Amino acid sequence: MASPATPAISRAAGPAGPAEAAGPLNGLRLEHSGPPGPADALVAGHLRLLGADTDGAAGGRLSLAHPDFGALTARTIWGAGVSDEATAQAATGIMAVHGRRDGAPRGLAADYAATAAGILTVQGLLAGLVARARGGRVDRVEVSAEGAGLLTVSQYLAAAGAEEGEAAELASGGPPFTAADGVVFEMETLDPGVWAAFWRALDAPEAVIRGGWRPFQFRYATACAPFPQELHAVARASSWERIRHAAQAAGADVCPLRSIAERAAEYDGAPPWELTAYGAGYRSRPASGADLPLAGFTVLEAGRRIQAPLAAHLLGLLGAEVIRIEPPGGDPLRGMPPACSGISARWLALNRGKKAVEVDIKSAVDRERLRAMAADADVFLHNWAPGKASQLCLDHEDMAAVNPTLVYAYTSGWADRLPGAPMGTDFMVQARTGVGEAVRPADEAPAPSLMTLLDVLGGLLGAEAVLAGLLLRERRGCGVRVDSSLLGAADVLTAPARVRAAQVLDPRRPAGFRRPLRTADGWIALADECAAPSVPYDVSGLPTDEALARLRGNGLAAVPVVTDLADLLTAGPISRDAHGAPAVPAPWTFA
Repeated sequence: MASPATPAISRAAGPAGPAEAAGPLNGLRLEHSGPPGPADALVAGHLRLLGADTDGAAGGRLSLAHPDFGALTARTIWGAGVSDEATAQAATGIMAVHGRRDGAPRGLAADYAATAAGILTVQGLLAGLVARARGGRVDRVEVSAEGAGLLTVSQYLAAAGAEEGEAAELASGGPPFTAADGVVFEMETLDPGVWAAFWRALDAPEAVIRGGWRPFQFRYATACAPFPQELHAVARASSWERIRHAAQAAGADVCPLRSIAERAAEYDGAPPWELTAYGAGYRSRPASGADLPLAGFTVLEAGRRIQAPLAAHLLGLLGAEVIRIEPPGGDPLRGMPPACSGISARWLALNRGKKAVEVDIKSAVDRERLRAMAADADVFLHNWAPGKASQLCLDHEDMAAVNPTLVYAYTSGWADRLPGAPMGTDFMVQARTGVGEAVRPADEAPAPSLMTLLDVLGGLLGAEAVLAGLLLRERRGCGVRVDSSLLGAADVLTAPARVRAAQVLDPRRPAGFRRPLRTADGWIALADECAAPSVPYDVSGLPTDEALARLRGNGLAAVPVVTDLADLLTAGPISRDAHGAPAVPAPWTFA
């Protein structure tokens, strides 16, 4: 996380007038009460970066106060079954999904559930303030840590509850690869031809190349990649120099795994998002009287895969009307198996409830139609490849020309902060920023998680940035450009480890950290405060219920680890949508 002194707003010139640096929370004071929770330090840090005045303390209940707004309080709920990071990961399926690559549930050594819950809490506060600025009445927001954890695995939950089985095998295996000279690396391509050319250049057998593509391609969906082990053998027989040349010739990207210490040494202190205010002329519209804080706002979303669609989905859960811009013929990912009522369950997890308009962005006529739609919208959100918006004349300046008070949001991979960076996809960003080391304890080899950690956190940060932009527009009457990135998500997730590395301390968690205990018929996770890896508890001969009773009888907080995500669909808060697909509820409660 950036230091409190780092400005969250940059100064730049905009087409509708000079841009100015201003925080959407300028003039608001952050107050605390009660014991601090696992997410509170992150919440306080983000609010401070957005301009709130705080003394740096943290408490279980947070309150933002201003003479014009009154006080708005927020609290993250950690219950008996989800009392801390370890139990949240166990109870919501995070351990199950992260552990697929290894063939057994594994805890993330980084505080993933708390990070998600903290960002969602900031979102709730910002949304409540937007509602108040429009005359609405929101006094309190609560965020469920359980709901935050479920949201991070919503696509995997959707697939588990679909009408049909997975299109790719769920089994252990996957990257990273290791070269002959010991370089551990990730490889990325979205093109099967490039995949084949890369491995042919390393003399991999054709059958192995063909057998590897499908699991490699589907690893974003399944969190595992059981491709032939011969691919690892081919990599181990090749020098790093040869691998680099093969990738360059084929058009693939390869990236050595960086350490947390390396990331700490180059860290530029940038905040996880950037807001740029420009122009003027916005007049606030009264709240519609609906229960949700963003009711009456319109969001245009031109998103691909996870990051931007998830950000727009969250804005929709907060009440905005979301209009999805899709290519002629519709989004091809609608048909990605497994399906519910003929529509991809994973796609529905991110896109249910959105309207859709087909636009051919290669057509000048359709681009003009899109600009006309933006003229009447509140937010335009995309995650196109770097430079594409400019090439299409759909960049911030182009949209501001038709709507000077638009909130223009770009969720990218690298935010132009790392020159020469590889393709800005989840696993490459994990590799480049030390996430692969941060998410594994000291006795596990560094390896990026095959759970899409950063795509999800990137979507959460994208929505947070849009909400900050909407609040700044309400308070200043201006348009706002907001930028967020997967790099920002990585820096937020690894902040505690990066701080330890900068202090020349061991950035990694100790051996066995958050590793579940095997029982006779399942797995158990101890709460972080109860875990003692150096004195392991042997409950392997006991049924899970008896093991839990014994541990709890000894004063240890422990929960069963969800290993089959389908079990989460039979009890708890998850419902079914009109297509029969599992639907994770909104994580906020407003009152």
